[in-house]
Amino acid sequence: MKVIIINGPNLNLLGTREPGIYGTETMESYLTTLRKRYPSVEIKYYQSNVEGELINKMQEVGFSYDGIILNAGAYTHTSIALLDCIRSLQTPIIEVHISNVNDREEFRRHSIIGPGCKGTIQGFGLDSYRLAIEALLTLNP
Repeated sequence: MKVIIINGPNLNLLGTREPGIYGTETMESYLTTLRKRYPSVEIKYYQSNVEGELINKMQEVGFSYDGIILNAGAYTHTSIALLDCIRSLQTPIIEVHISNVNDREEFRRHSIIGPGCKGTIQGFGLDSYRLAIEALLTLNP
């Protein structure tokens, strides 16, 4: 099974950005944990602060990978372009958020990309990514 985690803007700062919301662990450290836990799953990682680069990466892998785990960050709430991209792909996409966005500012409570995704996992810290892998494993037994 081949999966890619794609993180959007400001998620390159995990470990230092608002640790009360996002924790203190870096994504690189957590990826090591995920790869050890799921040795049969090839887990790739990509992060960009640029909307078009996220779209390019999703189009690159969206017909050959078994799953995309997407944390679009703030683009979740603003990007029709990401939604259009998601809807054009064959690969199932799980929307992920580290925090419980429903417990944050009002504008974060609406996901523009959600309707194109297979499902959404949020509020479990970095463990949200693990739960997304579990969801993809049930979709691709």
